[in-house]
Amino acid sequence: MSSPLGLYQPGDSPLHRIPAGGKFLGLIAFATVIVVFDEPVPLALGAVAVLIGFVTARIGPGRVFRMMRLLLVLLAAVFALQWWLIGPESATVVCLRLLVAISAANLFTLTTRIGDLVSAIERGLSPARRLGLRPELLGLLVGLTVQAVGALSTIAEQTRQAQRARNATRSVSAFAVPFLVRTLRHADELGEALAARGVGETASEEPERPEHTPTRGGGD
Repeated sequence: MSSPLGLYQPGDSPLHRIPAGGKFLGLIAFATVIVVFDEPVPLALGAVAVLIGFVTARIGPGRVFRMMRLLLVLLAAVFALQWWLIGPESATVVCLRLLVAISAANLFTLTTRIGDLVSAIERGLSPARRLGLRPELLGLLVGLTVQAVGALSTIAEQTRQAQRARNATRSVSAFAVPFLVRTLRHADELGEALAARGVGETASEEPERPEHTPTRGGGD
């Protein structure tokens, strides 16, 4: 089943071959530029650049549509609200900015393995070990965050399919209850995996605070 978000799609395109660290820095720089611009024309050019990226990475239009359809629905609602509150030009800027930034992030995850991203972050932040930081934990945090977004989206899509199979598409509980149960089960499995890797042991190894010894009042 195709994920509604940009989980890694194997390939040998030029974007796939770019090292994960350089691609991650490029994504941060691109997102920063998108935030700085507040005119529709530069943002539209950014959208064209992302579209060229999808073509270069050989991501099919069907995959892009399935991945972006929920975002487009949300952006339509945001655009209507922003139009009513601050006018059409500002609404266009806000929605274009969101569309370009999220599309670029999806293009990144489609062409980058999570393991490569985690390794790149660990290597890039290794000098920070002298400051007491743990690059392996920061890399693991980024990797888990990206995977969690994809995992929750996959659970939601599978739950919707099961809901349609039971002919209960109009029932909120038919979606909410299984989605909540599967999400909690996924959280338990993730916690067990982290515990198996020793994450969290640092906190348990902290020295215990000395017990508070009550002082006797002067009037006793």
